[in-house]
Amino acid sequence: MPENESTPAQTGLENLLHETRAFPPSPEFAAQANAKPEIYGQAADGPAFWATQARDLISWKKDFTETLDWSGAPVARWFADGQLNAAYNAVDRHVEAGNGDRVAIHFEGEPGDTRTVTYAELQREVSRAANALAALGVEKGDRVVIYLPMIVESVVAMLACARLGAPHSVVFGGFSADALRSRISDAGAKVVITADGGYRRGKPSALKPAVDDAIAPKDGAEASTVEHVLVVRRTGQDTAWTDHRDVWWHDALESADVQHTPAWVDAEHPLFILYTSGTTGKPKGILHTTGGYLTQAAFTHKNVFDLKPESDVYWCTADIGWITGHSYVTYGPLVNGATQVIYEGTPDSPHQGRWWEIVEKYKVSIFYTAPTAIRACMKWGEEIPAKYDLSSLRVLGSVGEPINPEAWMWYRRVIGGDKAPIVDTWWQTETGAIMISPLPGVTATKPGSAQVPLPGIAATVVDDEAHEVPNGGGGYLVLSEPWPSMLRGIWGDLERFKDTYWSRFEGIYFAGDGAKKDEDGDVWLLGRVDDVMNVSGHRLSTTEIESALVSNPLVAEAAVVGAADEVSGQAVVAFVILRGEHAEEASTPEGSATIEKTLRDHVAKEIGPIAKPKKILVVPELPKTRSGKIMRRLLRDVAENREVGDATTLADSSVMNLISSGLNTPSED
Repeated sequence: MPENESTPAQTGLENLLHETRAFPPSPEFAAQANAKPEIYGQAADGPAFWATQARDLISWKKDFTETLDWSGAPVARWFADGQLNAAYNAVDRHVEAGNGDRVAIHFEGEPGDTRTVTYAELQREVSRAANALAALGVEKGDRVVIYLPMIVESVVAMLACARLGAPHSVVFGGFSADALRSRISDAGAKVVITADGGYRRGKPSALKPAVDDAIAPKDGAEASTVEHVLVVRRTGQDTAWTDHRDVWWHDALESADVQHTPAWVDAEHPLFILYTSGTTGKPKGILHTTGGYLTQAAFTHKNVFDLKPESDVYWCTADIGWITGHSYVTYGPLVNGATQVIYEGTPDSPHQGRWWEIVEKYKVSIFYTAPTAIRACMKWGEEIPAKYDLSSLRVLGSVGEPINPEAWMWYRRVIGGDKAPIVDTWWQTETGAIMISPLPGVTATKPGSAQVPLPGIAATVVDDEAHEVPNGGGGYLVLSEPWPSMLRGIWGDLERFKDTYWSRFEGIYFAGDGAKKDEDGDVWLLGRVDDVMNVSGHRLSTTEIESALVSNPLVAEAAVVGAADEVSGQAVVAFVILRGEHAEEASTPEGSATIEKTLRDHVAKEIGPIAKPKKILVVPELPKTRSGKIMRRLLRDVAENREVGDATTLADSSVMNLISSGLNTPSED
């Protein structure tokens, strides 16, 4: 074969793992569901469909006359001549409708302190915070950085900024002073809102020192744009103070008026900047605007989770530092008038049943979390959730990465009582809202598949030439038409926006994810294209091999990487965490060798011999970022016997020492 020709194995991701289980909605659930099958037909004309949603779900100060302007592609303009305010939509209109006494937020602090906030109380708090920020000089268009733990004030701060028309940029409270400095500088922030600290695993963890460091004068750097630091007192720990710059949140709000008129902004007015890691090392400031973002956040929250605001108690476990916390903690639920739970701490603090204790206490009916957390709960054992009454749960959601079919089945059986539908959602910081997901009450769900684009969304899988792959094929996940909550650019860098998302396929948004279609045309995510391995000319997905490993009862969690190999180009190397009851078996060389052979054979049976890992390392933990994503880059360093790279973004950097020490385990060729 000539060198410039490629085999089918080389033009697309291979579709190797097959899943045949499906769970249609019960007739009872389908009868009461918000979304009905005809919604897909209603969305055939995308812009007309979204115009209807915008008017049904959002309150406009001035109605729009133009739905979509795509003439400046790839920058879209949705509902551009309409005017609205995000905080008014999230708070005031519910009070005006007579729902001021409805609970907006049930807060659970990690130490056990609680707080319940109604919509009327939230309106007063947001108004006072907006007045306090205005008194510090914040005006429409000014940027405010928020660096807070998961507390009520985090949501209030975001909504207060939105009330003023001041774009917020939330930085996750686990990020370092350097990460914070680069984001403050790039956004040109005028004010930072932070706290003395937050509680994490039973201890107060300071936040203010990182802010002080981030805005301190630095040799050769321009002076910080920050004029004031507004500080929430959460832990009561000693806090360094700079007079005239630092202001206590409680002091500022105490003297502020409880009435505030929201700033009415154009639909395309910036609502927030959210930074996501860039390949160049410089973080990308993803820009979202107001009207389209709110429309799609509200639509997806209502229909994907089948929300009934009068009766449901909703809980999304994400931190506000991530896009999930923006769309499905702050904006989507509150715009829809939901009652929700916010929890400050980790799922295992002060004990491994903490989440299920909260579900039982508040009778949570909709629960949205990440596969990483689900697999951690699997590892701890199903006897822990079994101690709690989880019968209130009626819809379960998964977000953040593809979920292994076996983790999906465990989630359904152990947490959902074999009755709650699971919505496995695909979306990104850049998309702003859920793009691909089952609709509970409509879709027969499949373990591990995000399944179908939502109504009004044009998502598909293409090959290297941008041709749609047939059912059963694999390739690249793309979005071929604009959508309301899409990013409007990278803050201050239009060229980078075009190069990053629109240069791979002309006129098409490329998400950076690999995907496959099954025989029914349903979409299965295969992880980042960067995580694809080329083994002897076969392009294999790390996600499929990880799913095969987790389907074995020995394994709680797995991460797979491709390591350089002289013979095959790349070899499959797997890192596995065993379930608690099997961990002891790997403590001897014989036991470790037996487990490795069992798992290699299992992968060969589930997928095929080509996917059989060359080496399997049993490890106590996997390197994860603070948002729970596995850092495969570091595992590749270990697999290729390189010095381990920068581990500063890990939740626990000592994990890499534990993994590296396991390098001498046996392996087979």
